[in-house]
Amino acid sequence: MFRLLKDAFKVKDIRNRIFFTLFILFAFRLGAHISVPGVNVKALAALSENPLFSMINTVSGSAMQNFSLFAMGVSPYITSSIVIQLLQMDIVPKFVEWSKQGEVGRRKLNQATRYLTLGLGFMQSIALTTGFNQYAGQSFLYDTGIKTYITIGIILTSGTMLLTWLGEQISEKGIGNGVSMIIFAGIISRLPSGIVSLVEDRFINIRSEDLWKSAIFTLVLLIAVFAIITFVTYFNQAERKIPIQYTKRVAGAPQSSYLPLKVNAAGVIPVIFASSIITTPGQILQFVAKNHSASGWYQILKEIFDYSTPLGGTLYAVLIIAFTFFYAFVQVNPEKVAENLQKQGSYIPSVRPGKGTEDYISSVLLHLSVAGSLFLTAVAILPIIAQNLFDLPIAIGLGGTSLLIAIGVALETAKQLEGLLMKRKYTGFIAE
Repeated sequence: MFRLLKDAFKVKDIRNRIFFTLFILFAFRLGAHISVPGVNVKALAALSENPLFSMINTVSGSAMQNFSLFAMGVSPYITSSIVIQLLQMDIVPKFVEWSKQGEVGRRKLNQATRYLTLGLGFMQSIALTTGFNQYAGQSFLYDTGIKTYITIGIILTSGTMLLTWLGEQISEKGIGNGVSMIIFAGIISRLPSGIVSLVEDRFINIRSEDLWKSAIFTLVLLIAVFAIITFVTYFNQAERKIPIQYTKRVAGAPQSSYLPLKVNAAGVIPVIFASSIITTPGQILQFVAKNHSASGWYQILKEIFDYSTPLGGTLYAVLIIAFTFFYAFVQVNPEKVAENLQKQGSYIPSVRPGKGTEDYISSVLLHLSVAGSLFLTAVAILPIIAQNLFDLPIAIGLGGTSLLIAIGVALETAKQLEGLLMKRKYTGFIAE
């Protein structure tokens, strides 16, 4: 990893991309500490044990606890992206048509996603402000008039749109996927405060006879973290190699090769999607909490969309599994892979070209996605179960989700750096 960064900084173009990415992430972290006008940030401390608040705060990189410009993070954009992708599955003919138009269609779909983000972001901002203001016990707003809610809604929505634009700039001119990098930066930024909080809870102002218990707990926690990091890294790198042979012999070209299919082809996207989806209904419920908090239907829905409850945890797991299968087929697309193999004059031994190849790749991808979905679900859900069983802090319950996102984004970014370095090497060779 360090050698990769050293080699990357030697290349001017890649070095500029890295510095540009760091500059954008610095702007994001700066905005995460600029609170919205008219908000009493200290009163938000009462929300620290609210699971919905903690989930949003984790994804936004502590921006929610400051009720800052970027309090909602890129959550509305992620939700909008999911909706637009689902609508492309023969639901909205126009979107299906755009999805087949290449770059032009992609721009139109991106524009539709932005418009949906704008509307969804405004609704979510109003719902969050209204709901959390009621939950906090004392109002964290100095003025609770309709004008205040609309003003805060506009500011938070503008912050989300700005953050989305910054993410697009990273994808275009920087390193890594922009939206994922912003979430990654937010999670990493919480690491120092998390360590300080752990030390304060376990080693400061406790009885001397309980010190050894805290030491054992911390040691077990560190071992678990390193074990999860190793396991996640190993699993994300695992792949199934499908042998490929060529019908046309080209001078210097290999006679056979292989098609690599990752066991976790969907990467970390299903976890990001699932966390975004499960928080959105919770945000909407906050809007009606004042008048319906005692209603039976409200209590049921609140439990369903609270990841820390058995129902909510089950829904969270189901969403991760569903998005793993969905996004794996979006990423690989067996139909296009089979078509490209046929155009290149290559085939999979003992498998018919065309439809037969498509069905074979779909079958393999389906089996791999079973393992991938179980892996993602286990890492995300087990810490939440441990949190409930041993009454651990909410931060530990969300630790699995945070680790999955952080490790996944780091590995994808490292691969992109390797690709840029490899591309430069081949370009220089051809130029010579």
